[in-house]
Amino acid sequence: MDKLGVGRENGDLIRIFPVKPSSPSSFTILRLFVLLIVFIFIFNFYSRSILEDEENLNLRLPSQDSVSKQLPQKLSSEKLWEAPFSDGLHPCVHPTSRYQANQGGDHYITVRSNGGLNQMRTGIADMVAVSRMMNATLVIPELDKRSFWQDKSIFSDIFDEDHFIDSLKGDVRIIKKLPPDLVSVPRARKHFTSWGSLGYYEEMTKLWEEYQVIHVAKSDSRLANNDLPLDIQRLRCRALYHALRFSPSIETLGKKLIERLRSHAGKYISLHLRYEKDMLAFSGCTYGLSETESQDLTLLREKTNHWKVKKINSTEQRVAGLCPLTPKEVGIFLKALGYPSSTLIYIAAGEIYGGKTHLSDLTCRFPNLIFKEMIASEEELKTYMNHASQMAALDYMICVESDVFIPTHSGNMARAVEGHRRFLGHRKTITPDRKGLVQVFDKLESGQLEEGPTLRHLVQHLHHKRQGGPRNREGAPDGIRGRARFKAEESFYQNPYPECICASKHHQHE
Repeated sequence: MDKLGVGRENGDLIRIFPVKPSSPSSFTILRLFVLLIVFIFIFNFYSRSILEDEENLNLRLPSQDSVSKQLPQKLSSEKLWEAPFSDGLHPCVHPTSRYQANQGGDHYITVRSNGGLNQMRTGIADMVAVSRMMNATLVIPELDKRSFWQDKSIFSDIFDEDHFIDSLKGDVRIIKKLPPDLVSVPRARKHFTSWGSLGYYEEMTKLWEEYQVIHVAKSDSRLANNDLPLDIQRLRCRALYHALRFSPSIETLGKKLIERLRSHAGKYISLHLRYEKDMLAFSGCTYGLSETESQDLTLLREKTNHWKVKKINSTEQRVAGLCPLTPKEVGIFLKALGYPSSTLIYIAAGEIYGGKTHLSDLTCRFPNLIFKEMIASEEELKTYMNHASQMAALDYMICVESDVFIPTHSGNMARAVEGHRRFLGHRKTITPDRKGLVQVFDKLESGQLEEGPTLRHLVQHLHHKRQGGPRNREGAPDGIRGRARFKAEESFYQNPYPECICASKHHQHE
């Protein structure tokens, strides 16, 4: 810019302000004035952004005074352990008056159940219902031996096979093996659609015109969560909660371990700590891990063929609430809920990734952590070693019977245990709001928040309706269309209310 108050742009002269000779002092004042305008603009812009961020968080931090007025400094012991109010509700799985006894049938369904223990359990319950709808005899399913856990167990190693067959004889005919004369006949090999309805399976009965045996390659998620006949929904509950009892040896040891936990402390929390290598690799969650550990998990994900998503943004996963809580986060969470450091916590999990290094962030707050190896002898566990599904069955029993159950991720076991506890009387199940907690933990990390009354208020406020109390099953979120909505609905096995949980005897037999 020259003395004429004219600037040049692309060779053309542009008048910027009226031409006047300016003294050094007036030029300095002008510069200060421009800087002031810029500063005010930046201040307003960032103030608005900060306010918008605070609104989006939905975590308006209360003052220390308001916190002390709203909450007692410590919750009473009774409040910490008591189950949600569910007066009058009770399990109801009896067939309705319209239900007809099993008619048998000369058609057969063979099944290969896929996944880990609880994925197989719910899949088997689904296949019982499918066999009923298709008027077929169910052959005892073959269990998955190719999953991440490489468990070679057969059905009778995990479940009481005779009890399973006998308890469902009024619903479905079940046999241990296909009749010899049918072993070599051609079978219809079928991938039944996910989230199938009654109409779909009635359509599938056309297969009987050409085949006597149908082989089902996958058992998980074969049935819709909703809009099935009441008797089919109750049959699913009878199959899962009554018929699929664990083998006598697992049942006996599981009850012993529960008694030992009770004799040690009376009450205990079961914590499904999904901080295991497979879970972290599958979800792509690396928060709090070293660079070497992160690369180790990425390598495992890339090498696992059936894990379809190979590139995952760990930060985005965590912010969306899709990562399991870390041991450190669990410790902060439990303390904020009000549980004392002396609380007995049973860890239901496989090997924790990073071992004692990562676990120490939890044990420093809650030293009374118990693993099954601490309450069972080497001799007692010898039979189950190297059989992940059998070990998971022991964990499942201990979790169902605990005073409080807390899952750190919403996987198959977490959903199955929550549903079973609801079925048995809405036992206390605290489901962490992982998306909300990430925002709280980040405030702690940045120094905007400290452990104390404000943190307790935030965490307890986030979870006062996440204690396992009675509620209707949730549908798909708004905006999801087509078949995707079926997958987005809450699992029937996570919340079998109202079909399998009744408020009166009239509803039980309707």
